[in-house]
Amino acid sequence: MLALKTEQFATFEKNFAEGSKSSLITNLEFKVNTIQKQLSVLATFMFEQEKKTFIKIQVSCHFGVANESWDNLCNEAKITFSKEFLAHLAMLTVGSTRGVLHAKTENTKLNQFLLPTINVTSLVKNDIEFSLK
Repeated sequence: MLALKTEQFATFEKNFAEGSKSSLITNLEFKVNTIQKQLSVLATFMFEQEKKTFIKIQVSCHFGVANESWDNLCNEAKITFSKEFLAHLAMLTVGSTRGVLHAKTENTKLNQFLLPTINVTSLVKNDIEFSLK
């Protein structure tokens, strides 16, 4: 991993009611930097009650891809990453986000909200291709 960044973090305690049912919205996004041969994973999580967000966190992990591996994944105008590889990087990103969330909410009433175990293979269903143009 080349870098770990907290892209967004916000709490909206006015939207939180103790004892109310909460839901978690999860989003994964993949980006590629073809010049630096990097693949980034952005994980966004929103904890909500009654469709109102009370915690939002987005963390990005940036991974370097070795030149030889990069070249093996490329063909003509695109690079393709397998869903298994992407799921592995997503798992690392979700785990990192879990730690950031704990650190950011430590000693607050919102620290009770943890990221659950997430089956990232169910979120990453296909290989992903990126244009090299």
